[in-house]
Amino acid sequence: MFWFSACLVFLSETANFVRAMPSSESSHETARRLRREQTVAENILWRHLRGRRLCNIKFRRQFPIGPYFIDFCSIERRLVIELDGGQHADRSADDEVRTTYLTSRGYRVLRFWNNQALASADQVLADIEKFLGAHSSKS
Repeated sequence: MFWFSACLVFLSETANFVRAMPSSESSHETARRLRREQTVAENILWRHLRGRRLCNIKFRRQFPIGPYFIDFCSIERRLVIELDGGQHADRSADDEVRTTYLTSRGYRVLRFWNNQALASADQVLADIEKFLGAHSSKS
């Protein structure tokens, strides 16, 4: 009886998780649209992250993880990089929920403001490199 109850709980939690995830077709289209409509700050950072240009690490952009689309993600290093615009100042609680979700899935999250990437992309890249160097032995 316990085994049966445990299976029902597992299936219920799995169903809730799957409902929260976008369908593969819609997530594919949403990711494609987000890549087409990326912000100037995302474009600047992507030029330095794409093609293993930073620390020879593969990054993906607008990558779906659960119900979220991640600005930049390295699956092999379990690293998420988020660029936040001014609208995020009013949504810090939502960002905290998102970060908690991602860390529960084994990702480390780095957040930068758009204006940081626009004004000093070199410093943002240096911070990412420093983070990767400090966490290279823990991967």
